[in-house]
Amino acid sequence: MDEATERSLVTRAQRGDASAFGELIGLTQAAVYHVCLRMMGERREAEDMAQETFVRVYERLHTFDPQRPFLPWVRRVAANYCLNQLARRAPVSTSFDDALDWPENRPGRWHDRQAEQARRVRAALLRLAPRQRAVVELRHFQELSYEEIAQALNLPISDVKSDLFRARRLLAEMLKDDPSN
Repeated sequence: MDEATERSLVTRAQRGDASAFGELIGLTQAAVYHVCLRMMGERREAEDMAQETFVRVYERLHTFDPQRPFLPWVRRVAANYCLNQLARRAPVSTSFDDALDWPENRPGRWHDRQAEQARRVRAALLRLAPRQRAVVELRHFQELSYEEIAQALNLPISDVKSDLFRARRLLAEMLKDDPSN
């Protein structure tokens, strides 16, 4: 979709046009779902988180500047919502043998070795602290700058860099120590 069409949809949605908001949801729902899935690690929970993200987007749509790109903003709303939900929970032990519904695990898409490597990376991501997982998600999957991550998570840039450095180091250690390597 071109920028003019996106701006038009956002402006219409901000004026209360439900069909315009529905179109925006249709254009962004896959990206939001994947953010939620990577943050939460479970398909059904990701679906619930994605749905709640769009409720939050609707409630905050009046604060959005239609001159800015819509998708990055929606993904940040999703990441922040997931991060807040993770912070409210007691730590949960994740079983790495659980069948995760990652696209990499679907037959025929990747070779077995690539799928296994992707599974190990995803499992390792789920072992990170929620804030570390969020900075990895926003930096490497959403390709946000340090400044954008700091703004999205309401953190100083130094904390973002520190969290990202620690998360990368932990991921490297987890993957190095993985007996299936």
